[in-house]
Formats: sequence, C-alpha cells, structure tokens
Amino acid sequence: MEGNTSLRDLFQVLSKRLWLIVLVTISAVTISAVISYFVLTPVYQASTQILVNQAKSEQQLYNAGAMQTNVQLISTYNDIIKSPAILDKVVEQLKLDSSAKSLSGQIQVTSAENSQVALITVQDTNAKRATDIANKTASVFQQKVPKIMNIDNVSILSKADLGASTSPVKPQPVFNIAIALVVGLMVGIGLSFLLDYLDNTIKTEQDIENFLELPVMGVITNIKDVPKTTNIQRPDVTVPVSKRGETIGS
Repeated sequence: MEGNTSLRDLFQVLSKRLWLIVLVTISAVTISAVISYFVLTPVYQASTQILVNQAKSEQQLYNAGAMQTNVQLISTYNDIIKSPAILDKVVEQLKLDSSAKSLSGQIQVTSAENSQVALITVQDTNAKRATDIANKTASVFQQKVPKIMNIDNVSILSKADLGASTSPVKPQPVFNIAIALVVGLMVGIGLSFLLDYLDNTIKTEQDIENFLELPVMGVITNIKDVPKTTNIQRPDVTVPVSKRGETIGS
C-alpha cells in the first residue's frame, strides 16, 4: 500500500509541476537547435587510402614475411604522416594559413588490424580544402617515404573525392536536439522533485495528516461575503381601527 501511495505521490509531483518540465525541455531543445544550426561551424571530412606493399617480382608472387613486415610498418608510417617532415611540405604546396602542428590535429591515420591499407582522414571547415589536404598528404608521403625509410612500398589506393565530402560530419543537429530533449526532461524532472522537497508549506488535508500523523476530523471552508440584498418596500396595509382607538382583530 505504501508503495502505491509513494508512486501516486510521484505522479502528483510531476503533474503539479508539468509546466516546469515542459518549459525546461523546450528551452533545452531550442538552445540546442539554435547552436547547431546557427552558431557551430560545419566541419567536412575527406579520406584517402594508401597501400603499403612492395612491388613483387615475377619470380616472387607472394611472400608472407614481406607482407607481415608491411603490416608492422604501418604503425610507423602513421607517425611519419603526421610529422613536420610531411606536413610542412603540405602546408607549403597548398599555401595553407596554418602550421604543421595545427594541421596534424586535423588529420587522423587509421588502419584495420593486420591490414596493409591505411586511411588518411582529414576534417576541415571547407570541403574542398579537406579533400586537397587528404590527397596532398598522401602524395607527399608517397614521395618522401623512400628517402626517410629507404624503401619504396607505398602506393595510393584511392583519392579523396570532393563529391563525397559535401555533407558536413559535424555538427549533427538531429542528434544534438535528441540529446537536449533527454537532458531537458531529466533536468525538468529533477527540478520538480527538488522544489517539492524544499517546499514545506501545508496546502491540503493530506499534508496535515502526513505532518501531524493524525486523521482530519473536519474542514472549515472559506466563506465568501454574502452580497447585500436589495431592500424591498412592503405595500401600504390599511388596518381597521374602532372609534375608541382599538385595533380591530388585536
């Protein structure tokens, strides 16, 4: 019974401050939408694939040892791609208004486990610039790696395409609004319970029973002032009187 009463009290608190929950939720969703659509700058992404694989001779069609060596070299190549030796050349050739260090923060190099393919991913506020940086980074790395590692085993598998980079990857307005909706509901519900907890005023008969732990025997309701009625004059009445001044019928 107590569990049912507690659950009913929870619903009463929520229904009593439903306006607060709705207000907080709408405010959170509105702020998130405004920031996502009008404040945050769109970020575009472009990717280039490179293949780490030595050229095979006619007599050696497959070498498991060489393949394993190429796989192990990818982790080293990942660091070389983001090094100033490569990115300084990219900045110079593309005439970018940034340093190699800041450009390194825009580039991410990943590869699947035991794969000879590395993915160079670039994020930028301009779709064309992101595509150019991805392709130029792969091109410069392919040119520089023989001098750096004394081995020529890098080829470009696929270049970044501007047509595939026209849609921004950040921000994601729908996702942000959904998160704001959930957070707004949680904050609104939390505020409702907090205000109810801090409110120690007595408003209903149930509050009196809960506070005094005594049953309510009666309730005195508020009585409003009764409006004054209009005075109605009685019509004149003729009372018969005798000659001696006595009222007849008295």
